[in-house]
Amino acid sequence: MEKIGSYETLFIVSPQLIEEETKAMVEKFTSLISANGTIDSVNEWGKRRLAYPINDLNEGYYVQVNFKSAPAFPAELERIFRITDGIMRAIVVRLDEKKIAAAAAPAATEAPAEAAVEE
Repeated sequence: MEKIGSYETLFIVSPQLIEEETKAMVEKFTSLISANGTIDSVNEWGKRRLAYPINDLNEGYYVQVNFKSAPAFPAELERIFRITDGIMRAIVVRLDEKKIAAAAAPAATEAPAEAAVEE
């Protein structure tokens, strides 16, 4: 049995697409990811200015997805990103489980203290 890993992908959709096409593109990739793993979160950042022009465009529609899947899937996801028209840039990175657990632990201990202050 393959070990399930945690991954994060960030992809930029071309701003030349109309709103319905952009939503369809986001839905296409979120459904592809959910068919091959489990989605932890989807953050649509919306249109943002790019750090440098890509294909003479200065902005793009950013989407970040955190997910868990088998190790073979991220390479296939990157391949699909590369061949899809309308995707300007995309990256998939593996998240370190130890860092995720360490980041979640302090947040869990801080939450009760914040609740006590609000009362």
